[in-house]
Amino acid sequence: MAKRNVNPPSGHNVEARNRSLHALAQMRHGASISRAARDNGVTVRTMERYVGSALSQDRRGARIHTTKSDLLVRYLEIPGPHGPIEITAHGSKEATEVARYKAAVNRFLGGDPNALASWHGKKIAGVELITAGNTLKGLAQKELLPYSLYRSLSGGAA
Repeated sequence: MAKRNVNPPSGHNVEARNRSLHALAQMRHGASISRAARDNGVTVRTMERYVGSALSQDRRGARIHTTKSDLLVRYLEIPGPHGPIEITAHGSKEATEVARYKAAVNRFLGGDPNALASWHGKKIAGVELITAGNTLKGLAQKELLPYSLYRSLSGGAA
């Protein structure tokens, strides 16, 4: 399978798109579109522009809600052998897998030796996930993980 990694778009619209994606996630946790837009610094119109395919309305004037999943592209970072690598996640399900993997890495670094067991040999966006404990510990010690929860090792990960 060919890697689906590409460079994300650049420019001032990227931030509005990212804020719209965050607002979409907030809606999936129960917020109204107006609340989610306001909390994330975008307008409802901006959300419709960037994530409109993930929004649905049963009839005119009814509450706008989200679809169960979407196929929106997200540019995310995961641990690579020498530091973070950027991947292109196609859809909310793949983005959720990235979040679950990152949570497992955090649990491992927090002292859970079995946290990565279910991730051995798995790929996301065509990229094989790192499950080697020594590699992940080394990345954490060098502050090279693409998220900051474990900037320094804690618990039994040392």
